[in-house]
Amino acid sequence: MSLKLDFFNHIQDGYTTKGDFITMGAAMLDGETITDAHVKIPLKTLNRHGLIAGATGTGKTVTLQVLAENLSEKGIPVLLMDIKGDLSGIAQPGIEKPFITERHKKIGLPFDIKKFPVELLSLSEEKGVRMRATVSEFGPVLLSRILNLSDVQSGILSILFKYCDDKHLPLLDLNDLKKLIQYSTDQGKEELEKEYGRISTSSTGSILRKIVELEQQGADMFFGERSFEPEDLLRLEENGMGYINILRLTDIQDRPKLFSTFMLCLLAEIYTTFPEQGDSDKPKLVIFIEEAHLIFNEATKALLNQIESIIKLIRSKGVGIFFVTQNPTDVPDAVLSQLGLKVQHALRAFTAKDRKAIKLSAENYPLSDYYKTDEVLTSLGIGEAFISALNEKGIPTPLAATMLRAPRSRMGVLNQEEIKEITTNSKLVKKYNETIDRESAYELLNQKILRAEQESAKEKATKEREAIYRTTTTHRTSGNRQRTISRSRTTPNSITKVLTSPTVIRSVLGILGKMFK
Repeated sequence: MSLKLDFFNHIQDGYTTKGDFITMGAAMLDGETITDAHVKIPLKTLNRHGLIAGATGTGKTVTLQVLAENLSEKGIPVLLMDIKGDLSGIAQPGIEKPFITERHKKIGLPFDIKKFPVELLSLSEEKGVRMRATVSEFGPVLLSRILNLSDVQSGILSILFKYCDDKHLPLLDLNDLKKLIQYSTDQGKEELEKEYGRISTSSTGSILRKIVELEQQGADMFFGERSFEPEDLLRLEENGMGYINILRLTDIQDRPKLFSTFMLCLLAEIYTTFPEQGDSDKPKLVIFIEEAHLIFNEATKALLNQIESIIKLIRSKGVGIFFVTQNPTDVPDAVLSQLGLKVQHALRAFTAKDRKAIKLSAENYPLSDYYKTDEVLTSLGIGEAFISALNEKGIPTPLAATMLRAPRSRMGVLNQEEIKEITTNSKLVKKYNETIDRESAYELLNQKILRAEQESAKEKATKEREAIYRTTTTHRTSGNRQRTISRSRTTPNSITKVLTSPTVIRSVLGILGKMFK
């Protein structure tokens, strides 16, 4: 048996499936594409998560596009986090070119162009469905981890959330949270200390500064209403194709804090709201996180633990998560060990550090009699990749250097008119792009402070009136007493002056003289 035929049978046996699957392309041996040696990924295993890695310009984004198209066609909705802005073209059919036709002939697959149902999403002012969440939905635990708070600060944040629950104060946006923190150390200090214990002003000051830092990365646009419902990611088109939801992140790629905040909130909300699915024939949603290193580079240890926990648990909800990054070492080992499908594009060895990284990457794949993995990793061309997946029994498939199929939709961006057409016809834009600013903690606490100030002012005015009254009464009483004393002193003096005047004396003496004659 020739080596080529032996290899063909090796791939055929390793990638045989009983259920439905996605065909990624055809396996290669010594740089030659083996026609019909198809590399198939069982739909059943796509909730076991995955990795798409490779150096810049090796075809990672195109691979992501191929996966998204095939998942949509199988009736599986997709969420793509498009940081570079080059995935929106999925909404329009591609162009068949001679080199693409030739490529597919080598693979042994027909090629046709096709567009797919797309929903554009946004965290900012970009056109699309606005995605928001309330502070209450985020919760004190996750918020503490995003803000990298100490245990003491996390405890204070939990107390403040509890106070809002007890007093029925909705925490919707960051203004609500900042107002609550300020209230806890000012007008409401006595009230909170009586019910929940002393709250340190230095700790609340630190929390406020970290919230302001988050605000500066644009998080104030993310927190608020109307809150996005994860179930809206699961929509199917009339013909049964799954919607490809593209979250446009081109204007926040330099704000990793906002990106990681959104991602963790969404994953936590999905885990909380989606019912248990267990093992099923296909996932209900697949999420692709492009430029995943932005999350892990900024993540604290507590945040990494949270991500690891979600990755382990969310697959039971029928959700698969795929990380797209340049090097597998960008992903922490604890997360990397949970990923079932690995698509590794070429890596470049320009430095000693690069060569070490390639050796480490090669160790993540099954041993093969047909490849020297570390050598092939540096010689793969554009649109070629090593693939290792899980079969339907959860066993790793043979390692296959694969000539990947081409996307059927446009490889490029939509123009402004095409974007406008999608957003105009979107039902979700009409649902979520209305900004709601209902009465929440900010307004209610301001009202409470105003009432307290009014009552304090009334009390102060009453005390001032009483003080004035007492002063006036005392003054009047004192004045009357003085006048009485004055009258009692002045009357005798006047009589004495009159009686002792010479005129009176002469008159008296004259009368007395007449009497005695």
